[in-house]
Amino acid sequence: MNVAVIKYNAGNIQSVLYALGRLGVEAKVTDDPEEIQSADRVIFPGVGEASSAMRYLKDRKLDEVIKGLYQPVLGICLGMQLMCRHSEENDTGCLGIFNVNVKKFVSTSASEKIPQIGWNTIYNLKSDLFEDLRENSYCYFVHSFYAEKSVFTIAETEYTKAYSSGLRRANFYGVQFHPEKSAAVGEKIITNFLNIAG
Repeated sequence: MNVAVIKYNAGNIQSVLYALGRLGVEAKVTDDPEEIQSADRVIFPGVGEASSAMRYLKDRKLDEVIKGLYQPVLGICLGMQLMCRHSEENDTGCLGIFNVNVKKFVSTSASEKIPQIGWNTIYNLKSDLFEDLRENSYCYFVHSFYAEKSVFTIAETEYTKAYSSGLRRANFYGVQFHPEKSAAVGEKIITNFLNIAG
C-alpha cells in the first residue's frame, strides 16, 4: 500500500512513521502534489501552529491539493484542525473541508489545565474508523484548541466541555488525539484507516 504523509513543517511526523512501521507499512513523507495525489492513503499529521502551517500549505498550493483528494485522508491533531473552516489560533482561515470552527479551551476549574495533556476517553463512536473499539476507549491528547461538535462529529471527548475528537466528511477523517501515541487503541484506529475502502 502506498501511504503519503504530508510534509508541512509540523512536528510529530516521526512518531507517525514509527506507528506505521510497526504495522509493516513504509510511508513516504512528501510535499510533492503528484506523490500525494497518487497515494492509496494520505495522512495529514501535525503538532504546531495553525497560521504558519496554513501559510506553508498555501505557498506550495497544497491547500488545493488536499481539498481535491479522493482517497481516504486522515488528519491528526493540528492536521484535523486545519481541515476545519476557521481556527481561533491567530485567527486563521483553514481548509474548510469540515464546516466547523476550532476554538481555544477556556478552563472552568483549577483542575482543567490548558493545554490538555494526557489520556482521555473517546465516546459516541460513529464510524468505520472506530470499528471494534469500545466506547470510552482511552487515547492520548496534547492540545489547546478543539473542534466544535457538528454533523461531522464521529467521536466526542469531554474536557471543559464536550467537543469533537473525531470528524468525518466523505473520504476525509480527522482525530484530535494522537493514535500513533495511543497504544493498542491507536494502533487499531490506524489499522482501520488503512483498511477503509478506497
